[in-house]
Amino acid sequence: MEPERYTVAVDGGDLAVARWGSGDVVVLAAHGITASHLAWSGVAEQVRNDVTLIAPDLRGRGDSRDLPGPYGMARHARDLRAVLDHAGASRAIVAGHSMGGFVAAVFASMFPEQTAAVVLIDGGPAIGEPLSADADVDVVLARVIGPALDRLERRFASRKEYRAFWREHPAFVGTGADLERLDAYADYDLHGSSGDLRSKVDTDAVRADGRDTLINDDMRQAVSEIAAPVVLLLAERGMVNDRTPLFPKGAVSGLRTQRGPLDVIRVPGTNHYTILAGDVGARAVAHHLRSFAASAGGERR
Repeated sequence: MEPERYTVAVDGGDLAVARWGSGDVVVLAAHGITASHLAWSGVAEQVRNDVTLIAPDLRGRGDSRDLPGPYGMARHARDLRAVLDHAGASRAIVAGHSMGGFVAAVFASMFPEQTAAVVLIDGGPAIGEPLSADADVDVVLARVIGPALDRLERRFASRKEYRAFWREHPAFVGTGADLERLDAYADYDLHGSSGDLRSKVDTDAVRADGRDTLINDDMRQAVSEIAAPVVLLLAERGMVNDRTPLFPKGAVSGLRTQRGPLDVIRVPGTNHYTILAGDVGARAVAHHLRSFAASAGGERR
């Protein structure tokens, strides 16, 4: 499914946005810290016209890479609100993967009247304990997303080389990933001239957003302030298909929203990437989007 692509005016310029489907219920979807709207293409294929799935390239990524800072979860949440207003909808189901889960949680806490339900995908709750006052945030960030940061610094000779990088990524090797979809994701992420191609993701945006998720107390409390129905889907494995998931067993036990205990579901056979980009993960995400669409709603106008 090819999305409709357009732009929405936000502070500082135009945000690139993609839209799939034509269902009455709007889903606002936020991608991860070094991703783009195409991270949602597998989910879009699963839900088709059951909903209208709207996914921007977050500020500093994809075709929104030239939008200036400041960055941070609240800034992305306000950009999502502009996207929702542009769609003519009064509220939406808000979904987010990885860092996008933090964006979705902050959106729900900032704009409760516009939030019909929330689907968090391996992201949203604060990771670990608050950092000490003397902690080196950049060191912590490198430990959490170091391989992703390394990719942003690399230069690639051709699209073929970048496609191979993703096809050989340990998160996808041997997982049955849709290679055509993965190639399309890689192609969209590249810019520059032949022999000197690089990711569209702005490293300053990544570092700023990473620091925000690590030290911002408002962000860390956002999940507990969600008043809408919410589910947290967690991967079994980590960012490079390792046995240690981003959220180990018990990491979110006892976490509550305003409605009560957080509903947490571990999705079998998935890692941090394939819980969204793989078929098993995309089906699980689509299932919960459909369920919330049927029960919570989020009318499109």
